[in-house]
Amino acid sequence: MARQIVFTPKAAKPPPAYSQAVKAAGLVFVSGTSPANPATGTIEAITIQEQTRQCLANIQAILEEAGSSLDKVVSATVVLADEDDFAGMNEEWLKWFPSNPPARQGAKLPARIPGLKISIAAIAEA
Repeated sequence: MARQIVFTPKAAKPPPAYSQAVKAAGLVFVSGTSPANPATGTIEAITIQEQTRQCLANIQAILEEAGSSLDKVVSATVVLADEDDFAGMNEEWLKWFPSNPPARQGAKLPARIPGLKISIAAIAEA
């Protein structure tokens, strides 16, 4: 399988330095995805639950463009600006992955973008 760059206007547009996702070796590697609204390019969601929901909606759109889906996610990395947001993020996460959730790891996000509380990267089966 050749390496394929994945892009959809239905998800937040990434900076020019990287792709939304790359499909290779039977997997889809989704870059760290922000909670930006794809229509406006801005972060409109305020709470961690809303931002988590928008991140996952963006990832869902990217995976669908790649011919995959959220139920094929095998691993995810969640990066939070504030560790105190973990419970709220997890509350929303469980709505999207109610059973057989993917492997997951977390990290702390450097506070560089005002209002940004979360970024999520994922790997899924193609």
